[in-house]
Amino acid sequence: MKVAIVLFCLFGPLLVMWLTHCSRFLRKVGDIILAYIIGCAVGLTGLLDDGESANVLTTIATASVPFAIPLMLLSSDARQWQHLAPSFAKSMVLGIVGCIIAITIGFMLYGRDDSEMNAKVGGMLTGLYTGGTANQASLKIALGIPDDTYLLSHAYSIVVSAIYLLFVIVFGRRVLGLFLPPFRDKRENMESKEIVLESHEDELFYGLFTKSHFPSLMKSIGLTAAILAIGGGVSLGISKLLRALGYEADVFQALFILVISLLSVIAGMDRRVRALPRTYEAGTYFILVFSLAVSSQVNTEMLSNVTPDFFAYISIATLGALVFHALLNAIFRIDVDTTLVSSISLICSPPFVPVMAGALGNKSVIGPGIAVGLIGYATGTYIGFGVAQMLLFLAHSL
Repeated sequence: MKVAIVLFCLFGPLLVMWLTHCSRFLRKVGDIILAYIIGCAVGLTGLLDDGESANVLTTIATASVPFAIPLMLLSSDARQWQHLAPSFAKSMVLGIVGCIIAITIGFMLYGRDDSEMNAKVGGMLTGLYTGGTANQASLKIALGIPDDTYLLSHAYSIVVSAIYLLFVIVFGRRVLGLFLPPFRDKRENMESKEIVLESHEDELFYGLFTKSHFPSLMKSIGLTAAILAIGGGVSLGISKLLRALGYEADVFQALFILVISLLSVIAGMDRRVRALPRTYEAGTYFILVFSLAVSSQVNTEMLSNVTPDFFAYISIATLGALVFHALLNAIFRIDVDTTLVSSISLICSPPFVPVMAGALGNKSVIGPGIAVGLIGYATGTYIGFGVAQMLLFLAHSL
């Protein structure tokens, strides 16, 4: 079964490429959306419900994104991100505010029965949705949340986040585009036109594995491997140093994403590196691997034995964060692509940014989007602790 899962995740993207090559309709649906549909279909068969299969899928998903990020960033020039920074900074702040509003409403509606514990859970969810799992684990310890409550909230968050992820990837631009302005970037439009001319009728992967591109592809993968090796070594060294100094939280993942993103950005400033063909497409291949591995973990048992009020609390916190983020961004006229990428970076963490960017067909938002998530990593624990204290105050006041 392990071998079958690995082969499915590695060769599944080739099936997606072939289907989008053969069908104009599927090409319009999009390769990443198609990968999610295939993955969910496989997951719902029940063939991968055992814990061993889940561990293999998690490992593949975890390993594929670090390959995708450098490859997708190597073709970008960070100097062109400057004009995007103000919009992403505003969207990040509004996303955090929207998350706090949603969690507060969820607490007032469904969290007042066990107000003290649910206030702490609200703070933990704030840390999760503005930072990541590391912030969630830190707040569990800091706020004294029991293991059973932590595990239940984590399980429900995974279920609701899967619904959120499916919505933003498949319908996000279409729905939010009804009241948010479109993304406008002349330079990105020019790059997109170049991609269309080089590819085959908008086929992203056309020619990726041709003999003429093989040497350049190997150079890109070799450079990516070097970036990952250096990033892993630096992150591991800093993590060990912080633990020696008494800092208990696991920061390796956040540091690793930060270091490999920074190294990739620096490498992308070299014109010779940016000139390497098909690096973005190669990165998107690994995103397809990630998409299949994540979506295949969906199963019918995820919604069994649900505690209604607690599930509703977490659902409002997760989905409400997107709603209020979008409404606030509409007031400040922030475009739909920036909204979706910054939202997914906060709620699902930076590794999902390339997934969203691939679904949008907009590679210029990858760098700023990852930066939003990294800032969330750095501040999520503090914001979450503050929200927990605010909810405790509300609980005692009402």
